[in-house]
Amino acid sequence: MTVANYIQRHGLWSTDESRLAEDLRRRVELEDLSLIRLAWADPHGAVRTKEVTVPVFLDVLDNGYNINVATTTLDGAGGRVFTSFVKGGGMGLDEMTGSPNLTIVPDPQTFRVLPWAKGVGWVLCNEYFDNGTPFHFSTRLLLKRQLKRLEERKLTHIIGLEIEWYLSRITQDHLTPENVGQPGIRGKPIETETIETAPIEPGYAYHSETNLDIMQPVLSELASVYQALGLPLRSIENEWGPGQVECTFTASDALQAADDYVLFRTATRQVCRRSGHFATFMCRPAFPGHYSSGWHLHQSVVDKTGKNMFIPENDEHFLSDFGQNFLAGLMVHAVSATIFATPTVNGYRRFQPNSLAPDRVSWGHDHRGTLMRILGGVDDAATRIENRAGEPAANPYLFIASQIAAGLDGIDNQTMLGPADDNPYEADRPLLPTNLGDALGALEKSQLFKDQFGDLFVDYYGKLKSAELNRFQDYLDDNALEDKPADVTQWEQNEYYDFF
Repeated sequence: MTVANYIQRHGLWSTDESRLAEDLRRRVELEDLSLIRLAWADPHGAVRTKEVTVPVFLDVLDNGYNINVATTTLDGAGGRVFTSFVKGGGMGLDEMTGSPNLTIVPDPQTFRVLPWAKGVGWVLCNEYFDNGTPFHFSTRLLLKRQLKRLEERKLTHIIGLEIEWYLSRITQDHLTPENVGQPGIRGKPIETETIETAPIEPGYAYHSETNLDIMQPVLSELASVYQALGLPLRSIENEWGPGQVECTFTASDALQAADDYVLFRTATRQVCRRSGHFATFMCRPAFPGHYSSGWHLHQSVVDKTGKNMFIPENDEHFLSDFGQNFLAGLMVHAVSATIFATPTVNGYRRFQPNSLAPDRVSWGHDHRGTLMRILGGVDDAATRIENRAGEPAANPYLFIASQIAAGLDGIDNQTMLGPADDNPYEADRPLLPTNLGDALGALEKSQLFKDQFGDLFVDYYGKLKSAELNRFQDYLDDNALEDKPADVTQWEQNEYYDFF
């Protein structure tokens, strides 16, 4: 009698995924591969991975692979947030006692061969308990649950990515003891205020061709890598700050866009590091003249025929009734959703008046000062809502999932949309949180996210981010600094510059 393997036994793949897995078996045996990286996104959106040999990977396609749950119980600096070694793992959950194993299961659709690492494959995985139960705190599975709500209505969420990040040269020859941290305390990143820093171009020459050309060798290498990975790059441009780059990608379905974002971010950092350069997705690095980076999330909803549900019927409105209700839901829940778009202490430095970033819950047509910028109109298939609240360090699964939850709440309640904001920085609208603590407080008050993400997840995520916030507050107290220093602190630089 043949015993069903782990993936079959628990029904973790669709028919299409099972077919793709069989194709993948043949592919890895034909390709000249020696190692496969089994990757998953931690709650911060950072990629964690284990490398296995090809024979082991073939077994993984039957039985998954064991990992320690620890990467989901640590904050961004590797500090332990939960008391894992007591009954309930510090969460009141028997299944979390003792920092147990999880089983990660590859999504065959995400397999790539890494063009910068000879003989190395890469695949994204979903996390499960060993009994096949979906892991409570998997942000990729959380997004899939929100997408299922749309699928039940025969709708699809479409996402376009527009991301800013910083490129610089590495001038430090080797790591020093200052670069080494300990659990809960990050060492100094490879480039800091006290170590020689080399911006790759002088900045503040928006779209300058000559400044772009300074970066061209690195950008051309990256473009080739993105193409080889199947990432749908549309454009690369030099942005505002010194070495600030913007990349945009062709719109795709939400899960693919989130997966692409995770791969784009880790690929960019690895390729740049190998060439003697440094890429960071930290919002605002602690260097003179560095401007905050943002992540603008473009979104629409299409029906099963591919029709964009946001296109208005006439030119009296910028969005259809459906689109207006969806936008109204985003507006109602914008404050409580902010933590998913801007999850770091550093990211709240963006929300300044007249700064190309929002400071309150506003909307307008083709207005870059609003939180929600509407683009398109009658007969424009690309009609969409651009959420300008995001920082590039955000976890894409959570950011996108928050938009679905809020937008569908607007649809279900037929929430009415108020007038557009022509002067958004003066509008009588709710202000966005100005710090991580306020954002956490707004999330804790949100019944919508407790209902849609689960009380368990909201409590868990709140504790993770509270641990981060508490460490920042300790730094401020130890250094006799005010609650929100005008300049980016060394703590922020250590915490985020190299982690993201």
